[in-house]
Amino acid sequence: MRFYLFIIISVISVHFEAQVLDTSWRTIVARGEDAWFASKEAQVIADNVLLYQRDVGGWPKNIQMHKPLSQKEKETLKALKKRPEGCTTDNGATVQEMLFLSKVYRQVPRENYRIAFLKGLNYILEAQYDNGGWPQFYPLRKGYYSHITYNDDNMVNILKLLKEINDNSGYYSIRPSLPILNKTRKAFNKGIDCVLKTQYKQNGVLTAWCAQYDRQKLLPAGARSYELPSLSGKESAQIVLLLMSIEDPSDAVINAINHAVKWFEDVKITGIDVKLKRHQGRIVHKEVVVDKTALPLWARFMELDDNTPFFCDRDGIKRSSLAEIGDERRNGYAWYTREPQILLDEYPKWKMKILPAGEMQPKAHHNVVVSKDGTGDYSNIQEAINHTKAFPYDKVTIFVKNGIYYEKVKIHEWNSNIILIGESKEHTKIIYDDHFNKIALGRNSTFYTYTLMVEANNVVLKNLTIENSSGEVGQAVALSVISDQVAVINCNLLGHQDTLYTSGKGKQYYQDCYIEGTTDFIFGSATAYFENCRIHSKKDSYITAASTPRESRYGYVFNNCRLTADEGVAKVYLGRPWRIYAQTVFMNCELGAHILPAGWHNWSKSEAEKTAFYAEYKNYGQGSKPDARVSWSKQLSERESELFSKKAVLGNNKDNLKREWYENVL
Repeated sequence: MRFYLFIIISVISVHFEAQVLDTSWRTIVARGEDAWFASKEAQVIADNVLLYQRDVGGWPKNIQMHKPLSQKEKETLKALKKRPEGCTTDNGATVQEMLFLSKVYRQVPRENYRIAFLKGLNYILEAQYDNGGWPQFYPLRKGYYSHITYNDDNMVNILKLLKEINDNSGYYSIRPSLPILNKTRKAFNKGIDCVLKTQYKQNGVLTAWCAQYDRQKLLPAGARSYELPSLSGKESAQIVLLLMSIEDPSDAVINAINHAVKWFEDVKITGIDVKLKRHQGRIVHKEVVVDKTALPLWARFMELDDNTPFFCDRDGIKRSSLAEIGDERRNGYAWYTREPQILLDEYPKWKMKILPAGEMQPKAHHNVVVSKDGTGDYSNIQEAINHTKAFPYDKVTIFVKNGIYYEKVKIHEWNSNIILIGESKEHTKIIYDDHFNKIALGRNSTFYTYTLMVEANNVVLKNLTIENSSGEVGQAVALSVISDQVAVINCNLLGHQDTLYTSGKGKQYYQDCYIEGTTDFIFGSATAYFENCRIHSKKDSYITAASTPRESRYGYVFNNCRLTADEGVAKVYLGRPWRIYAQTVFMNCELGAHILPAGWHNWSKSEAEKTAFYAEYKNYGQGSKPDARVSWSKQLSERESELFSKKAVLGNNKDNLKREWYENVL
């Protein structure tokens, strides 16, 4: 009886092993987690996986890891351990092996499986470029292998792995240490940032992604002879699905998804299908046929300028139809895909999921209307503010119709969550004319001269002109902000000396604003980020006078701004330190010829040359002369510039992609 039982068990075991060996490595890795991963067969395969892993942490691609190894083959693999050549994440390599080890480890928690998994994770972290992308091969290989690679879902596979680990979802049974988790979170965020930066703009409109990008210029790049720079109908779908998996997505992520979905809708192909003829499991003929009942298709490659599908043989010449290329490439490559349909099916559910977090577009209604002609709820702005609820839970919108409002306005500390929005920036004007000598309250009179003061947190000012009209009579503030999480969007801030006072230790965001003045016309201690603003000098003097507290991590950051001046103005400094720990950084800004070569002034405070932080990064224009700047200022490297991103300066969620306060400001 025992003999027959042994025979039965042996037959079952051999049959089962034969089933495993006859399938593909990808299929084995993808199978659902079950008791098989505790079996002897699984452990033998895991030992193979360990042998194939190189000391650098990665694995080669297209290896059937489950195939039995002879002793000679094992010795050869051991000898290759120290050679990193061929390690890659292409075609699922490294990520697949890590997943398999994780599944076996859950059943058989051996330390060598855990160590190999973590070595693989470290390999992936080491392979990431500073800009957030990943190459096909690491260590780097010459040619297209070093491009940032979305092809065959290379980056998506990596980012999915990092996301599962960061989310502690339990998908992977091996949990890294806290320091490594911090690295994986940073790597994921940088990766998503790279995804957003590389979304292709067609005539200024976001579309989809290309299969690979130049790692330095972030421009579309080709790979193999038949893989020319193009928009991808296949890889882009998986990128968008990844973005849709992010909880509480930022505005940038939402914007990327919405534009990509619209692009997929625009470029889908209907009325045709691809018919395949197989022989012994291989595709031997592929043909496009008319079929009005077929599900939509998307082309693998589309022209960058107009989305026209194209096809290419190994000669690298574009053709307009699949029939025009040879059998080898026609039958051996996936020229069409239906993957985007999964995305389009999921999109409505994703849209409903994010809607409760707040509408993505400005609401059409306004809580309170101010109008000079008496048709609103109030005829002046201050009255409207005074009648709003103190410390409201919800946003209170005060819509101000076009007109000149000659009044001194104060948004009190208890008037938080106010949105003060004008009908138009050019014609909704708040004007007052207090100045230092008019106030006459002693040495601190400047701080009483404001036209509009914001004391409350969580305030938005939009589509307004805020002006101190006293003229060139000394200190005269137009806008004073002394609170936290205040956004000023599409506003004109007009004055002469001390136009904008950014006070306190809070965070302030200025976008698409025009700010003009003469001397120190942007000054104060707050952390403030200026984006896409025009900074206009009206006389030879100083633009900024930061008084950044010693303990503050950031002061002023100007990004993608344009510095201009009145005619005849030719000697303007970027800044001087009102207090000796002043911090001011100009990045990617166009500097006019009025900016002095020295750039910065120490305000006759020699100690400030050691304590202040004045820096620039990739500025351009006639006023950008990095070699002529004062020796105590700094030109940032690309890595250093990342420390001054909007999220780094203003964000409160440094290690994730949740919506930040400045992304909820209309």
